[in-house]
Amino acid sequence: MSLTSMSACLAASSSKAATRWSTRLSRSISSSSSPQSLAAATHAHTQPLSPPLAKLDATHTLPRTARPDPFKILAPQVSDLQQNLVRLIGSAHPSLTDIASYYFSLPGKQLRPLLVFLISRATNGLASGWSDKLRVSENGPYRRDDLDRPLSSSEVLTDWNPRMPDHTASFSDVFSLDLLHRAPPIPIPSTHKEDHDGISNSNPHLQILPTQMRLAQISEMIHVASLLHDDVLDDAATRRSAESGPFKYGNKLSILGGDFLLGRTSTVLSRLGENEVVELMASVISNLVEGEVMQVKEVENAAALSRGGKGVSVEADRWAQYLQKTYFKTASLMAKSTRSAVILGGARAGVQQDELLKDVAYAYGRNIGIAFQIIDDALDFSSSADLGKPGSGADLTLGLATAPALYAYEEFEEMGPLITRRFKAEGDVDKARELVLRSQALPRTRMLAQQYADKAREILTLLPQSEARDALDVLAEKVVSRSK
Repeated sequence: MSLTSMSACLAASSSKAATRWSTRLSRSISSSSSPQSLAAATHAHTQPLSPPLAKLDATHTLPRTARPDPFKILAPQVSDLQQNLVRLIGSAHPSLTDIASYYFSLPGKQLRPLLVFLISRATNGLASGWSDKLRVSENGPYRRDDLDRPLSSSEVLTDWNPRMPDHTASFSDVFSLDLLHRAPPIPIPSTHKEDHDGISNSNPHLQILPTQMRLAQISEMIHVASLLHDDVLDDAATRRSAESGPFKYGNKLSILGGDFLLGRTSTVLSRLGENEVVELMASVISNLVEGEVMQVKEVENAAALSRGGKGVSVEADRWAQYLQKTYFKTASLMAKSTRSAVILGGARAGVQQDELLKDVAYAYGRNIGIAFQIIDDALDFSSSADLGKPGSGADLTLGLATAPALYAYEEFEEMGPLITRRFKAEGDVDKARELVLRSQALPRTRMLAQQYADKAREILTLLPQSEARDALDVLAEKVVSRSK
């Protein structure tokens, strides 16, 4: 059976299984509305993407010594990225330049560009088209000088699971990735074997290509554009310990600044020379909007219910909606950026090993992205100094039921009505925060994030050992242990 046929069969099987699961879930929920029943029925929603079941070669296991710091080994590239971003966001209007560049001037985690850099370092030289990519980066139209010129004068992932069709009846089978099942570790091409032995990539030819550097900038530009828009929608007063864009420049300029960044992103994407990457990254923008609309509709629905009007309260779908929204708003950008980096490194469509390489990168980015957001949701409730954020319950104030609230509901039934009306009644926010802190919700939320991070680390075992792969492993640990 061909790879395409196998994928089609697996996808069809997955869709049927999802429909059966959805039916069982609905019956389970209708038979009992207790939080314990809800927890049991929705358990599958919180399962992260599993790695392949193959027996791994000893050379592909992750070492526990000589662990590199992912933020240090690529510090020069991150610094270079920040400096070159200024070239991409200049405008003829000073006000537009100011708002577009404002968040870039504030220190951030730079997680998305770092993911692109690390996955590029870990996979460059492995794909079948690597030699061609290297050649055009040195002598063709994708040299850095060409990519940096002024910006003036088939396989598309449109959903949160790359093996699900555009429209599905259920998102219940949320973390299956068919091509990774029973896949062997990706072999090292003989021409590059010496560069992947040990923990160092010493060959400069296996470093980051100019197109991959530009992809990292694109990823950060999309992220910052989404922050500008989110801060308007959330009426946020601060961002990165400073005034938010809307409070400093106003809502109109913040929206226009975000739009301008997305326009610049479109121009830069067109220069990368890969249609699949253009479509992947363009679909991220759609995902961000879809996630925000999901969030807005949740709050509007709760407001209708609180007024005694018509609204939809679907207890069984809360975990699914939470994780789907988490993918759209956070993990999509990370997953599709890492996948795009591998494509820019020469991974070709239809080549089995290259497709596996792309799926490994995507799966790592998706699991890391969801783990990152789950930890963010936990930090919103913490009042301890070591966690770096005040226990303000900002998500509750916005009417958002995140993982801590959903876990608290499994222990305290009185959380149910608060979630249903999205904490809009007087005293709801304080009561919900109290229930979260009284329950085991925060430890369980951190355990859930750890599961996603662990799966991301296991997926890395398909890649040959290198310093970059080890740094990706460390990064997965840092995502869940972070304090801010």
